[in-house]
Amino acid sequence: MKSQENTNAPCIEQTRLNNADENGIPWRKWGPYLSERQWGTVREDYSEGGDAWNYFTHDQARSRAYRWGEDGIAGVSDDKQLLCFAIALWNGRDPILKERMFGLSNGEGNHGEDVKEYWFYLDNTPTHSYMKYLYKYPQGPFPYSDLVETNARRTRLEFEYELLDTGIFNDNRYFDVLVEYAKQSPEDILIQISVSNRGPEPSTLRLLPTLWFRNTWTFGTDVPKPIAKQLEWKRSTYSAVETSHIDLGERYLYCDSSVLLLFTENETNNERIFGTQNRSPYVKDGINDYVVLGHSEVLNPDKVGTKVAADYQLQVESGETTIVRLRLTDVAPENVGDPFLAFDQTFQSRREEADEFYGTVIPEGVSEDQALVMRQALSGMLWSKQYFNYNLKTWLSEHGVDPMQANAREIRNCQWFHMINQDVISMPDKWEYPWYAAWDLAFHTLALSTVDTKFAKDQVELLLHELYKHPIGQLPAYEWNFSDVNPPVHAWAAIFLYRMEHVLSGKGDLEFLKRCFGRLSSNFDWWINQKDRSGRNLFEGGFLGLDNIGVFDRSAPLPTGGYLEQADGTAWVALFCQSMLEISAELAHQNPSYGDVAAKFMDQFIWIARAMFVAGKDGMWDEEDGFFYDVLRLPDGTSERLKVRSMVGLLPLCATTVVEPWMREDLPGVMDLLKIRLEQMPELADVLYAKGRGHVGVNQRGLIALLDENRLRRVLARMLDENEFLSPYGLRAISKYHAEHPYIFRVGEQEYRVNYLPAESDTGMFGGNSNWRGPVWMPVNILMIRALWQFYMYYGNDFRVECPTGSGHLMNLFEVAEEISRRLTGIFVRDSNGHRPVFGGMQKFQEDPHWKDYLLFHEYFHGDNGAGLGASHQTGWTGAIAKLIELFGRVEAGSLLALGKSITKEERASVQH
Repeated sequence: MKSQENTNAPCIEQTRLNNADENGIPWRKWGPYLSERQWGTVREDYSEGGDAWNYFTHDQARSRAYRWGEDGIAGVSDDKQLLCFAIALWNGRDPILKERMFGLSNGEGNHGEDVKEYWFYLDNTPTHSYMKYLYKYPQGPFPYSDLVETNARRTRLEFEYELLDTGIFNDNRYFDVLVEYAKQSPEDILIQISVSNRGPEPSTLRLLPTLWFRNTWTFGTDVPKPIAKQLEWKRSTYSAVETSHIDLGERYLYCDSSVLLLFTENETNNERIFGTQNRSPYVKDGINDYVVLGHSEVLNPDKVGTKVAADYQLQVESGETTIVRLRLTDVAPENVGDPFLAFDQTFQSRREEADEFYGTVIPEGVSEDQALVMRQALSGMLWSKQYFNYNLKTWLSEHGVDPMQANAREIRNCQWFHMINQDVISMPDKWEYPWYAAWDLAFHTLALSTVDTKFAKDQVELLLHELYKHPIGQLPAYEWNFSDVNPPVHAWAAIFLYRMEHVLSGKGDLEFLKRCFGRLSSNFDWWINQKDRSGRNLFEGGFLGLDNIGVFDRSAPLPTGGYLEQADGTAWVALFCQSMLEISAELAHQNPSYGDVAAKFMDQFIWIARAMFVAGKDGMWDEEDGFFYDVLRLPDGTSERLKVRSMVGLLPLCATTVVEPWMREDLPGVMDLLKIRLEQMPELADVLYAKGRGHVGVNQRGLIALLDENRLRRVLARMLDENEFLSPYGLRAISKYHAEHPYIFRVGEQEYRVNYLPAESDTGMFGGNSNWRGPVWMPVNILMIRALWQFYMYYGNDFRVECPTGSGHLMNLFEVAEEISRRLTGIFVRDSNGHRPVFGGMQKFQEDPHWKDYLLFHEYFHGDNGAGLGASHQTGWTGAIAKLIELFGRVEAGSLLALGKSITKEERASVQH
């Protein structure tokens, strides 16, 4: 694919984006905003004990109306999720309609929750003008019981039992169901569903494109009930549905043949779920019971309701494809003419426009296979948008809790009753994690900025808003426990997005930075005041997203008593200081008053740097090992380093920021403070001046870092050792050294052990599929690459290290970053044998032409062979691989276009204004 980045005229998709951003044309109003799992979520949990998985199960989902959102297969909705469209399928043999993805709950899987279906996000544009989604539906009975029972028998030391393992896809007895959307206008959506029979014999399929309203009328509200009804009109060759909603107005669904329309209500089957009487004979599972059980009385004969499906009964020959066409639009029958007259032409145009758009996004130097990875990663990012609706005060009151009362009962998230979340949000994984997570979301914006800068910036600002962020300054972690603590990376994401836009578009959005800065300041103060219990400038934070990486559950009381001072928590706050300092510098160029504020962040960083290098057991730096460790503070006043070689000890590298010459000029107060502090603490000169007091680096740059040149070399020697952290596929979360030398800590007769595990976890410390004991994780790898770039911009080509350690092959730090990026990209691209490491030993994926180019972007990856593990569709932060491919496709050592150039104040002024 050839890049068109040098052309002057914007492509058609970019014009649509510009019209949406600048002229308010609602191109983003309709999109893939349905969840892929609403059941088993905290929002839908009204149990006494907070057992979300068992309170609302997959088996109940077809019969029970959701309170807060909707789910479906290949679905779309408006951005308030009032009207939803998705597909349902029945192969004539399944016990239920296939209306949503099936998977194991947290307690059912031998490695935690896990979806047991195969679908792929193949294409999407930022305005969702064109979208493509592939689902593989078996022709035999879906093995629900087999998946549950076999996984239940397996231990944590065994592999998960996957859908392919059941044999259900043997002889290719399945349908490829390809769902495509093309917008004719912002409110006019064409839908094409192509059903391909991959099996050796003809096979039948009931395809049920389904349109329904989210239930907003039965939960104690005064919202009028919307209606969908069969439309009688002159074109008898087509079937049509007319819908009416108080907010959406009228919408129409046109079907390309005279197909039977099945009407029911999106209301709970109380009789089945609760054993009580139904309000109406027409309930949510009525279409299921009609198709699967043959019960005709469950459908409304008057052809009205709030849920309707078109019943296509398809006979598909072996190797053949049958196509169904629909149109969801605001164009009424009297104006529509033939609803499918320009259908094929519009689809072809949107496909070509999508190609044109990605031609401007994917750099010319990228290989064809890398381009495929990049495009599917970005498509997955765009498909992973979800409407998230959660009003905490209402939810708590529905649990019988009044959070305003002093003696209110304590239940999950009761301290967050200020929250009203009702936005389209980038999700980590719309099945396994159909709820936002703070640090995940910050990483999502890196990839999203490649295709939609405005949406990326909006996502950074979202959790900083008063309806999300706690009044005391804390950002919400995720719905299972908003009070948990995620690493504070929002400030870093904000300055990254600003710089990317500044370089690639020629202007920086200072108003965006101002808004972020103001709201991030209270979050910064929360960290300083809440997570440094000793006042020593050494920080905690609990698990901080690193799950099983440590000796103990860091979010629970320690078995030793006392507390942990965390090397990662402290490094995160140091990076927070640097990011806020960078933002201050950008703003001070326009408004010098921000220079006074900047000194606060520099001062905090200085005190953190001093605290981390306290001599003896009190410090996190271990001089003998040349590595950072957590420090255990015991109740008797003694302390001990927990000498696990893990990502905890690498993260201090990330607290590294280049100081450009113009920043020193614009922040004289910071420089004055730095001089004073170094007079007080001259021992910090080697830390704050990496090459000695008064020294400047390449292009007169300075460097703010936690490691001087000597310490940096020592840490890098471990990080780049293939017998420790450097995997063929990136950086491992724990050193391979611990495979043969496990770290053991004893408390009384209890032994706590950490060893290297390249794949799934063997401990249930955090439940679920949490595992940081060896695999490769994309987000922290990206931060390491960013740190290497920063060091390179200061040291330049003269600083070289062995990569890999012991190889005798010397590289500068840009080349090291490029090498790590190459290894990460190697997870997805074909190797010399034509295999993709991400697929591991799954031969169907490796060899079958109908599988081998459909990628899954997993939560993490096997530390030795690169196989995908954990959540299979966590395109979220793993999708950031697209940003790495883009950046290394655009830049060369020495220019570092992606991070901004060293330019004069005059040049900066010309582009900022």
